[in-house]
Amino acid sequence: MKKLFKLILNVIPRPLLIRLSYIIRPVLVFFLKGTKFTDPIDNKSFRSFLPYGYSNQRNNVLSPSTLSLERHRLLWLYLKNETNFFSSEKKILHFAPEQAFYKRFIKMKNLDYTTTDLNSPLADVKADICNLPFKDNSYDVILCNHVLEHIPDDIKAMQELYRVLKPNGMAILQIPQDLSRAETFEDDSITDKKERAKIFGQYDHVRVYGRDYFDKLRSIGFKVEEIDYTSTLSSADIEKYCLTKGEIIPVCYK
Repeated sequence: MKKLFKLILNVIPRPLLIRLSYIIRPVLVFFLKGTKFTDPIDNKSFRSFLPYGYSNQRNNVLSPSTLSLERHRLLWLYLKNETNFFSSEKKILHFAPEQAFYKRFIKMKNLDYTTTDLNSPLADVKADICNLPFKDNSYDVILCNHVLEHIPDDIKAMQELYRVLKPNGMAILQIPQDLSRAETFEDDSITDKKERAKIFGQYDHVRVYGRDYFDKLRSIGFKVEEIDYTSTLSSADIEKYCLTKGEIIPVCYK
C-alpha cells in the first residue's frame, strides 16, 4: 500500500487528487473501522490510518475520514482547546484550504470565511500570495499552512500576510521544518523531481526550513509564539491521535 500511495501522490496532480478523494474516502472509512486511532476532527476511530509521504512514506498518518495529517489534527486540537476560534465572530482568510477543515469552517456561523489559492478547486479567490487582492488590515485570522515552502519569494509572501492581517490578528503559518538545521536550505540548481523530493521532502518544495524560520517571521514584524502543543498532551493521546511529538505551531500576531 505504501508504494501505491507514493506513486499516486507523485503522479496525479493535486487538484485531481482532491476531486478523486471524495469518491474514495467512504470506501476507506468502511474498511478501516476500528478503535486504535481516533481523528479528533470528527471523532471517528479506525484500526489504522493510511500511509503518506511524497518521498519517505510515514505509517498511520492520513485519516481515512477527514484526510487529515498530523499537523491538521494538532492544529484542530490547539484551535479548539486554546483559542476562541470556534465561538467568536472572526473574519478568516485560509490559503490552500485543507479538505480536513474546509467543509467544517464554511459551515461555522461565527466565521466570515474566505479561501484563496492559485490552483485549489476549493479556493473562492484565485490569487498570488505575493500579490494579494485584499485591503490592508482585513482579517482577524489567517491560516496558511504548508504553503510558504512552495513559494520562491517567501519574504514577499510573509510581507503580504502581515499586510492583510488586522492589528492584534493571529496568523498560523505552519511549515515542514527540520529543527536539526539552524538555517534554512535552498538550492535552485537541483531540478530533478526525484532528487528534489529526496532533499526537500516533496518535488514542488523550494526549501527546507530550519530554526531560523521563526526569526524570518519576526523580521517582517510578526510577534511569534513557538507553540509545542504536544508537550501539553499525554503520550496516550499523542499516539491515539497520531500526532508528531514536538511539532511546533508558529502562532503569529500583528
